[in-house]
Amino acid sequence: MRLLVTRPEPGGGQTARRLAALGHQVLQDAMLRIADTGAALPEGPFDALAFTSVNGVRALARHPARAGLAGVPAFAVGSRTAAAAREAGFAPVTDCAGEVSALGAALAALPAGSRVLHAAGAERAGDLSGALRPHGIGVVLAVLYRSLPAEGLAPATVAALRDGALDGALHYSPRTVDALLHGVAAADVSGPFRALRHFCLSQAVAAPLVAFGARAEVAPAPDEDALMTLL
Repeated sequence: MRLLVTRPEPGGGQTARRLAALGHQVLQDAMLRIADTGAALPEGPFDALAFTSVNGVRALARHPARAGLAGVPAFAVGSRTAAAAREAGFAPVTDCAGEVSALGAALAALPAGSRVLHAAGAERAGDLSGALRPHGIGVVLAVLYRSLPAEGLAPATVAALRDGALDGALHYSPRTVDALLHGVAAADVSGPFRALRHFCLSQAVAAPLVAFGARAEVAPAPDEDALMTLL
């Protein structure tokens, strides 16, 4: 298939290489750019680290104060995030294999009075702090990165849509979809975009596409392996 990938780097490139290895043709056009905020880390000590995204893992791994967190147990929302945490040297790492609710359930098993550092972005899904408050567990938020939307579609993407040179698109986050839809409308390629097959990581990712009138197919689980089964 001829597929559009709009994930920000480095995830976009990883997905593109995986698709190419499966025999697909890939056009990359990142709709978001990840930028560190430069925020200082809150004062510890911490009993656990919470990661709700791969970008959160990478932002904390780059932070100059990261050394002070050596040996603090990490809890990751899913398998991709857990793998990134292990690769970045965090240990031990618990893979919660789900969404924010599953991460909250795992952290709720910590003793009352525990403090959890949540390495996150400026935009977050779910309320981890609210989920853990009844258990007497405090969540300390560190906003370490933000997502900046692209100014529009790349010329190659516009041309591919107008020429019918794409069969489908992969979608990983609601924010990426929102930026993509703005670019599609601005380039006046809504018709050919709607005609594509749209492969979505979750119902939340699919929702804006459905509202736009596109055909959305949702992965049976919120991870890339499950998303690939739709192709």
